This record gives sequence, C-alpha cells and structure tokens, in this order.
Amino acid sequence: MATALEKPPATAERSAAARPRTGLRRHWHLYAAISPFYLLFLAFGLVPVGFSLYLSLHRWDGLGPMEWAGLTQYRYLLTDIDFWSSIGNTIVIWALATFPMIFLAMVTAVLLNSAVRFKNVYRFAYFLPNVTSVVAVAIIFGSVFSTNFGLVNALLQAVGLDQVAWLNTPWGIKVAIATLMTWQWTGYNAIIFLAGLQTIPGELYEAARIDGAGPVQTFFRITLPLMRPMLLFVLVVSTVTGLQSFSEPQVLLQNTANESTYSGGPGHAGRTMVLYFFQQTFDNNDFGYGAAVAWGIFLVVVIFSIINWRLVQRRGE
Repeated sequence: MATALEKPPATAERSAAARPRTGLRRHWHLYAAISPFYLLFLAFGLVPVGFSLYLSLHRWDGLGPMEWAGLTQYRYLLTDIDFWSSIGNTIVIWALATFPMIFLAMVTAVLLNSAVRFKNVYRFAYFLPNVTSVVAVAIIFGSVFSTNFGLVNALLQAVGLDQVAWLNTPWGIKVAIATLMTWQWTGYNAIIFLAGLQTIPGELYEAARIDGAGPVQTFFRITLPLMRPMLLFVLVVSTVTGLQSFSEPQVLLQNTANESTYSGGPGHAGRTMVLYFFQQTFDNNDFGYGAAVAWGIFLVVVIFSIINWRLVQRRGE
C-alpha cells in the first residue's frame, strides 16, 4: 500500500522533468547575447532620462545638496522670456533651413536618378557634407559670412550691392545658421529621396507619357504622391534634428559677442533651445532648471513632429 502511494509523486516528477522548458529558461543564451545592448541602454539611456526628470524637480548647483523644488521650475519655465525667445529663434532657423533643404534635396535626387554616368561619384559628393565635422564646417562658414573678408559679401559687392554684417545682425545670424544646416543635410536627404525614386515602377512614367502628361504633371501626379513616405520621414527627421541645433550656432557665433559661449551672438539672435539649455546648465550651474529646460525642449520637438506628420498625412489623403 505504501509503495503504491509513493508512485504518483515519482510519476509527477518524471513528467515535470520531461516537460519542455519555455520562456527565459529555454532561451537564456539568446537573451544573454543581446543583453549588452539593453544594459548599455539602461545605463546610458533610461537611467539618465529618469534622473533628469528627478533633477528637474530639485534645485542643484552640481556640487552641494539637492533642494526640493517641485513644479516651481516648470512654472518659471512657462514665464521665462528667454526660453520663449530661444523657441522663436529655433523655429525661424528651422524653417529657413528645412524647406529650402527639402526642395534642393528633391531636385538633386531627381537629377541623380536621371544621370547616366558617374552616378556613384555624384552620390558620394552630395553625401560628403553630412559626414564632415560640424565644427570644421561652422568655422569655414564663419569665414564665408565674414563682414569684411567673407565670400558672400565679396559676391554682393561684385554685383554692386552693399555688404551685410551677417554675424552681427539678427536676421543675418539666422540666415547664416540656416544656410549651414541646409548645406549639411541636403545631400543626405537627397540620397533618401533617390532611394524612394528608384522604387517607383518605370511603367507608370511610360503610361503617363503615352497619355500626354508633361514632366511637371508627372512629378506632381506620380512622383510626389508615391514619395510621401520618404517625404514624411525626411520632414520628421529634419524637425527632430533642426529643433535640437547646437553645434552650428555655438561654433559659428562664439567669437561674435563678448558674452557667454552659449549666448547666441549679438542680441541672442542665434540662441537656440539647446544652446539656452547649455547656458543655464553649465554657465549658470543651475542643473535643476537646466533639466526642466531639457524637458521643455522635448515637448516642443514632440509637438512639432506630430504637427508635421499630420500635415503630410492629411495632404496625402
């Protein structure tokens, strides 16, 4: 009787041992193989983001003890004239850079797509500005837009126009920064548009030519509608990168004003949102308010990305 009663547990143990392992126990080696990415993302991504949110609720100079501030710094952020001014500067520079850049990138992509010889050479040449150091490019553009010895003013004088103090006037500063950003990103986006153009079947263009459609009609009725996903991608990426511009104004304008490195030039005309964040954090040593500014920048970028995404989607419908 005792022996008979002891068999069922043994049978249950054997069945449990024979049952295949699932989930983490079965695929632990696969999770271990990809764990470095998640560990690094946790250490250098999620933890800093969480700490910045915690820091934005405190006052801290980077050395002493933290002091609880709650939402006080966010309330001040909503009334901070300098922060709103930096938002205005950033949006104007972004608009001056993005829309001409998208137009030039699309035209360049169409020309590259129709080129017969040296295609790879042209693609490399147009992509080269994107992999060039922003600091080096900004230094060169500082010379190009120089008031007395700049190439732009030399061209203006050659056609009988007066010189412009590009790096000492509000609109001149914005145009110089926007021109630098346009030069930097046009080739990169042209390659993306070129990839989209090469996915459009040639039969559509042949049918359009047979129906008597000209190049302009073909572009607006075939090319542009089918390029909407690429256009949406370029617009969103340009919004995210353009609204976070930092190196361009910081290097281009660092010697144009006797103020902070992050002042944005005369009249703070080139002080973007990220430049203002660095000024508050590293010049004023106000790490708590700097974290609040960073979260304000994040909110502005998200709002503008959603607006651009909705506009492109609605036009596509």
